[in-house]
Amino acid sequence: MATLMWFSEIFDQVSGLQLDRYGIEPRDPEGLVGIAASPFLHGGLGHVAANTVPFLMLGFLIALGGALRVALVTVIVALVGGLGVWLLAPASSLTVGASGIVFGYAGYLLSRGFFSRRLRDFALAAVIALVWGGALLGGLLPQEGISWQGHLFGGIGGLVAGWALGDVAGRRARRS
Repeated sequence: MATLMWFSEIFDQVSGLQLDRYGIEPRDPEGLVGIAASPFLHGGLGHVAANTVPFLMLGFLIALGGALRVALVTVIVALVGGLGVWLLAPASSLTVGASGIVFGYAGYLLSRGFFSRRLRDFALAAVIALVWGGALLGGLLPQEGISWQGHLFGGIGGLVAGWALGDVAGRRARRS
């Protein structure tokens, strides 16, 4: 996915096709396409670069649970986060970028211990909170040109994924 994010942004820069127009346009039926497209579209190379490192690091931690796990978390986060932005972001806005997925990954990792009841998940959540906590909280503050709604609803999507997938992990751990 990170490779596709970079390819899309470089292609957008070189081609001049203005792919960002396929981002999430709130409450516009055509803007629903942005729920799937938005994580691959960015407002420049600096934007995609800023999303890549936390995307890869947090995604790697989720992928330790298997490829299916990271795929399910990504789909849940993208749907919940994208729909939240589509429903509640300002009408004149256009949301692009993978930071909603990043916030969703963080939300998933932070909440997973509460749902799975595994000590290692609580420990990982503590490390994530120490390393990324300030950036996560700062990303929820309204700033010009940044979709705090994307961050908020991505994080909520991560909590939903933690709830939806945590019980499965907890049942599996209790059977062992």
